[in-house]
Amino acid sequence: MTVAQLEVVDVSWAPTKSSQPVLHATTFRVAAGRVLGVVGPNGAGKSTLLRLLYRFQKPQTGQVRIDGQDIWAMSARDSARRIAAVLQEQASAFGLTVREIVRLGRTPHLTRFTTGRTGDETIIDTVLTTLSLQNLADRDFGTLSGGERQRVMVARALAQEPQVLIMDEPTNHLDVRHQLEVVSLIRSLGLTIVVSLHDLNMAASVCDDVLVLKDGHPQGFGPPQTLLTDRLVSTTFQVDAQRDHLALSGESHFSFNLPI
Repeated sequence: MTVAQLEVVDVSWAPTKSSQPVLHATTFRVAAGRVLGVVGPNGAGKSTLLRLLYRFQKPQTGQVRIDGQDIWAMSARDSARRIAAVLQEQASAFGLTVREIVRLGRTPHLTRFTTGRTGDETIIDTVLTTLSLQNLADRDFGTLSGGERQRVMVARALAQEPQVLIMDEPTNHLDVRHQLEVVSLIRSLGLTIVVSLHDLNMAASVCDDVLVLKDGHPQGFGPPQTLLTDRLVSTTFQVDAQRDHLALSGESHFSFNLPI
């Protein structure tokens, strides 16, 4: 898979032209192969931003560009070949097997005159192996655990052979073990990734850069080690946040308290 640079330039969105923006003008760049974490409290505009990135909604202002090309200047099919999304809402089973779910990721590469292409099954087999799903390939999707389902949805996205992967709260509703599996997976993919996360400590450990949103306004963008200060986190999330540095690992960890 090839990777691409993602640029967001003065992007905003509102339900109507006359209503208040849900997301105000936002600009950032994700270099090819880097992982960007989008963090902020509920209602900050995280999911709205992600919907603009995978072309579900068109920005009211600004552009989303992949390697300099506006995604709205592409056809929907071309966009789907370059951008894949893993959403919080998982696909309904409808009696499909894991392999059949993953095969859906090849849809943007098909034409109206073909039902499959030479090499598609090889790509699907490679993705299943990469995500340790080959032993589950013939299982009904509806019988899988939450963590297994999440891996299948990532596999379907990877079968698109995207240059950019968008992930909306990929650890939501997962237990600790499955959260760690997803985090390890994100680190290993080597794609340009934008992922929204609730857990600041997880974002700091897995992401190269972080975008902080509050009430639809960007509060900062940069490496988590320098951007996520006690003051910024406290102000954004309306808590008393303190960053503790762990001597053994060299990492840091936020602790939170309600303000008095």
